[in-house]
Amino acid sequence: MGRRILSAVVLAPLFLFLIYLGGRYLAAAIVILSLLALREYFLIGQKAGWLKDGKWPFTLCVIWLVLFWLDFQSWLLPLLYFCFFLLMARYILVFPSVSFMELIFQISAFFYPVIFLTYLQRLRDLPSHGLAWCLFAILTIWLTDSAAYLIGSAIGRRKIAPRISPNKSVAGSVAGGVVAVIFGAVFGWIADIAPLWLIVPLALAISITAQLGDLFESALKRTAEVKDSGRVIPGHGGILDRFDSILLTMPLVYYTLFVYYALGWN
Repeated sequence: MGRRILSAVVLAPLFLFLIYLGGRYLAAAIVILSLLALREYFLIGQKAGWLKDGKWPFTLCVIWLVLFWLDFQSWLLPLLYFCFFLLMARYILVFPSVSFMELIFQISAFFYPVIFLTYLQRLRDLPSHGLAWCLFAILTIWLTDSAAYLIGSAIGRRKIAPRISPNKSVAGSVAGGVVAVIFGAVFGWIADIAPLWLIVPLALAISITAQLGDLFESALKRTAEVKDSGRVIPGHGGILDRFDSILLTMPLVYYTLFVYYALGWN
């Protein structure tokens, strides 16, 4: 527990500082985190029997991330299509040595540990209150996780998904949602960046999605029969262990705000 707290005390402010800086600094951090998460994802896939060789899709993901860091945004969608084309062509040419499950896993590697995390940069780059929205999303996730852990450990009896994560309880999950809603109301009132009818439901949606992201990664590890995705962060495990909630949540927040601003409701 001591190593866990120390890691959080050191790394959390650093992560928030990079979000504050934004730009290439945040993009560089996202690239590094994505590569580490991608490596962990492939190791899980290999241990689960879903992946034999991840060198080829890993290389394609690296190219995609380099272009992302260089801010060649107009190149990314065509490159993504080209990568899919190459993976499917390889599947056809070497069939049946590559299974369909392996193909699906390789394609999912672009989205789960790579593209989903880059939405943190997209959220930060929003023309209106990008920094505030990033802090709102990250803090809501962290508060959800902390409340769920503390309340679940104290009074949690009924398990929410015992086959996936026996330590997560219904009481903890509800507590995480309640704390997220309260924080959303307070944040919305202080920051005044959007009406409460948007911020409060969005805070609840973030809390729910964050918990689903945590359970999803736990299910992956359960299938692969591993305790942690890696050992990068002392006391916390791997990058996927710490960013599983963020991966699924950032696209949700970004597209919600994209629609909100596009419709002119601000």
